Amino acid sequence: MAARAYWKGHIRLSLVSFSVRLHAAITSTEKIALHQYDEDSGERIHYQKVNESGDIVEAEDIIKGYEYEKGQFVPIDDKDLDELKLESKHTIELVQFTNIDDVDPIYFERSYYVAPDGDIAEEAYLTVREALKKSGKAAIGQIVLNNKERIVTLRPCGKGLVLDTLRYAYEVREAENYFESLPQKTSVDKEQMELAEALIEKKSKPFDPKAFKDHYQEGLLDIIEAKLKGKKGKSSGGGTKPSKGKVVDIVSALKASLEQAEGGRKKKSTRKKSSDKAA
Repeated sequence: MAARAYWKGHIRLSLVSFSVRLHAAITSTEKIALHQYDEDSGERIHYQKVNESGDIVEAEDIIKGYEYEKGQFVPIDDKDLDELKLESKHTIELVQFTNIDDVDPIYFERSYYVAPDGDIAEEAYLTVREALKKSGKAAIGQIVLNNKERIVTLRPCGKGLVLDTLRYAYEVREAENYFESLPQKTSVDKEQMELAEALIEKKSKPFDPKAFKDHYQEGLLDIIEAKLKGKKGKSSGGGTKPSKGKVVDIVSALKASLEQAEGGRKKKSTRKKSSDKAA
């Protein structure tokens, strides 16, 4: 049974329009959630809204507002906010195309899988998918989700399409403000550069997210399982402790790293040859 759609609507490209469904591509349900409890009674802790005097305030007595200076605010009621609400036309308007590499990853916010909604939409959907693949481009458009207008990219993903919501320019801080003390150009020692490039080359391979483990989550699960069995939990100890040894110069460190990378490749190659012979 297909998962319930997060959003249903149309993709519109010029005069072409077809029905689609959006499904959240990201999930947090696999993560372990910890709650707070009263140690004596074992009851869950709940939060109450209190004012600065410490008095509990009922929900119907709470209003929204913007603090324009310390202790002073202008109230914003629901009527004001209703005027700003954008009615979703349930349409993703594609207005331009761009090289996906030209979109800085810092702008990407949330991903959704896009599926055709019905057999009639499939032909147009596949045409757009193949055209994007062939051109190497991503489509840029806008959508209204949860009463907010968002910029989106639409790009091929395996047999289908994926839509990414993007942050607006005002939401991203200017990087230059944090790197202004660094020189624009600098001469790097030739040997250092060659070693760094060689190390990058040796350790380059396709990214596989399954190769990385969340050691914190695994350790937390170990602790929980051990406590359920009445034992003291142990952390899986995935993290590495910082070395307290002497500082090694960059050239020596790069050489050692390169030797380690080459050694790892040789061992892997030897194991492969041995398995081939055994076969």
